[in-house]
Parts: sequence; C-alpha cells; structure tokens
Amino acid sequence: MSERRNARRYDLSLPVMIRVPSDEDDVRTAGSRQGETLDISTRGMYFIIEQDLQAGSELDITLTLPAEITHGSEVFVKAAAKVVRVDPRSEARKMRLGVAAVIERYDIVRGEDSPELN
Repeated sequence: MSERRNARRYDLSLPVMIRVPSDEDDVRTAGSRQGETLDISTRGMYFIIEQDLQAGSELDITLTLPAEITHGSEVFVKAAAKVVRVDPRSEARKMRLGVAAVIERYDIVRGEDSPELN
C-alpha cells in the first residue's frame, strides 16, 4: 500500500472539542464532544472520542495549542473537517473510537487576540 499523505504529521496529544453541526436539531446529541488528538497535520487529524461518529460526518473542531508548543501565547485552531474513517473501539484506546478526519479549512487565532471562542 502506498503512502497517500501529503502533509507532515505531528504526534500531538491535545484536547479537542468536536461539534457535529447536524446534531443541533437532535437534543440527545447536541453540544460539544471532547476528544484527544493522537496526530495532526495541516490536512487532517486522527483523534479518539467516546461518542459515536459516522464516516462522512461534517465536524466543527476547536483545539488549543498550549504556550509550551507555540513558544508564546496559546493558539486556538478552529477547523471545519469531515470524517473519512472510524476505527472500532479498542483496549489500546481505552475503548474509545479512533477517528480520521480531513481538514477542509481552518483558522488560527492567538490567545490574546480572542480570549473567548465559542
């Protein structure tokens, strides 16, 4: 199998907030879900999450790059992404789903520029 990745991946374990825009109509699943990245690039990410997600789902993602990584202030990355693969729950991931998502667009906001992100 040939490598299809075009962007360098970084093994980063960061908290990530996931929102599925289509969930807004469904009171049972509305709101943000918390996950954790395992790796990330400018074109995609792989994260783990407790809640179910489906391949093809559109996502609004917010993650925080801490000051230790940016060598300055916190940096917020707000992204629109699409789920391309969902791996089954496993013991290695503490029974959480593994999710691969392609990033369609993103904005980077420095912490001092936007103290409140929704």
